[in-house]
Amino acid sequence: MHSSRRNFIKTTALTAAGAALLSNNIFAAKRSAQVTGLQLYTVRDDMKKDPTGTLKQLAAAGWVNVEHANYVDRKFYGYSPVEFKKILNDLGLKMISGHTSMGPQHWDKSKNDFTDAWKYTIDDAATVGQHYVVSPWLDDSLRKNYDDLLGFLMVFNKCGELCKKSGMKFGYHNHNFEFTVMLNNMKVFDIIMQHTDASLVAQQLDIGNMYGVGGRAMDIIKQYPGRFELMHVKDEIKSPGKGEMEDGYESTVIGKGIMGVKEILDYAKKTGGTTQFIVEQESYQTITPIEAAKQDLVAMKSFGY
Repeated sequence: MHSSRRNFIKTTALTAAGAALLSNNIFAAKRSAQVTGLQLYTVRDDMKKDPTGTLKQLAAAGWVNVEHANYVDRKFYGYSPVEFKKILNDLGLKMISGHTSMGPQHWDKSKNDFTDAWKYTIDDAATVGQHYVVSPWLDDSLRKNYDDLLGFLMVFNKCGELCKKSGMKFGYHNHNFEFTVMLNNMKVFDIIMQHTDASLVAQQLDIGNMYGVGGRAMDIIKQYPGRFELMHVKDEIKSPGKGEMEDGYESTVIGKGIMGVKEILDYAKKTGGTTQFIVEQESYQTITPIEAAKQDLVAMKSFGY
């Protein structure tokens, strides 16, 4: 994800134990089914201009599942949760997951509790039908000190508990700094993996973001088997400029790059515990974002996803 993406993302408890158990069992069943979806950041400019029209085009192309990247002032792409859910339902679309950054400003240390703003975020995600609330960013202030990071990872776990009350799961999505920033002689990525509760915090492995700094999906899945419920599916090519992550690579249509995507997907499904395969493409070479989304779906179906 390039700098504009980074700027972009910056910007009811159950009453009976039996009901809680039933709800958790139903949710577990939902999560176990394989899902192929599209991260709407792929068509971000189109969504900004005409959200409903863009979703219609995606539905017509065959997409069923989408993941949002726009939740501002309690609205998804300018619509209330109830309004946006109706738009999705009318088009036969589902939004199982979504990206909303959780930062230090969402945790009130004096109260040892989340702020109302973050609680509303969880409520609205549940209303629109999400199964996962994914934070796609780790604030710069949390990457400077090992103890500060550990403290906030406990907040990650608490957010997992909060999401669980609404039948959802909290998740984290990587960029590339997790593989380059070291604290106490450990990569930030390893600290996150080793200090989050897998039953409360799902990991969404973005296989493209880390590619330019040496991160390889197969190696990471082997290191942490069963830990990646979600995946951001990308393919990468060498970039004539600095690329999305300013590391010399940019994304391209699935199957047209150098990553060997099908092998990664099959291994993730078998060993990584992955059930949610969410395509995200951020660079398009000579085609439009909508056309890229269409070609990506064709490629995923050819892979059996």
